[in-house]
Amino acid sequence: MEHFSYTPKGVCSRKIEFDIEDGIIRKVVFSGGCAGNTQGVASLLVGMTVDEAISRLEGIRCGFKPTSCPDQVAKALKTYQAEA
Repeated sequence: MEHFSYTPKGVCSRKIEFDIEDGIIRKVVFSGGCAGNTQGVASLLVGMTVDEAISRLEGIRCGFKPTSCPDQVAKALKTYQAEA
């Protein structure tokens, strides 16, 4: 199992941590952000492939912001793939 940590930009969350095993997301923990939303997103991602998560979350915006916590998850996972 690999542990990956990402510092998001442009959102309330300060850190996103992942446990990934064989391309499957096993755990996601947000530090900061809207607790209910980040817990919900984290729960939905468990068991999902990295590619599926990127496909579903990339480009989601938060109001007038150009990004969101889900979009930052996609960016984090793309960074993870690039480093793997």
